[in-house]
Amino acid sequence: MTQNCEGVVVYKFIPREETVRIPPDRLGEDLNVVAVELAQRFFEGRLDDEDNLTILSKDVQIIGPGRIVHGDGAVYQKVTFTALAFKPELNEIVEGKVVEILRFGAFVRFGPFDGLLHISQVMDDRIDIDEQNQRLVGKDTRRFLRVGDRVKARIVTVSMNELNYRESKIGLTMRQVGLGKSEWLEEDRKLKEQGTDAPRREAKRPPAPTPAKAPAAAPPPSE
Repeated sequence: MTQNCEGVVVYKFIPREETVRIPPDRLGEDLNVVAVELAQRFFEGRLDDEDNLTILSKDVQIIGPGRIVHGDGAVYQKVTFTALAFKPELNEIVEGKVVEILRFGAFVRFGPFDGLLHISQVMDDRIDIDEQNQRLVGKDTRRFLRVGDRVKARIVTVSMNELNYRESKIGLTMRQVGLGKSEWLEEDRKLKEQGTDAPRREAKRPPAPTPAKAPAAAPPPSE
């Protein structure tokens, strides 16, 4: 996945050569038109061997004559095309939108994928769950995250599902410098310009030691 320095996702173009199966009942049609349709059907929305997700296939071209398999009746035709692709990379920084708040965290959509921002990776603070308003709220900083917020996060785990890319498991974190909700980053920038520290979790102070009691005075000696 390529992106600019701000973490905005940029798709990439990949030249590909594949084979499409043209069924017997479509051999009388314009094969160039059929090849385009089949390339879109078979390759778009699927992962290749390097886990690149093809979003769009363009400039589909037929290569030479097709191959007929005995007993099949279909023509297996080689084609080339340019794939508009997307691949989540470990440690990449991405910008996305919060699409769901749950008790264990938030789902963030970036490009065609949803990544999980676990509750422990939202901010450097203890988190309260505001179920009524669908928010995750910092106990000390009072910063909150809700559906629709734009965030910048880093990809920390990637497990791609070859059968259904939407079922891929992608883990995110915002507990690093320069990451977080857009409003938080803007607040931090302004505070830095003013020479003020960004809101932080308040450290608990240890209880003050209890002063030792003075020993009781001895009774006076009896005469």
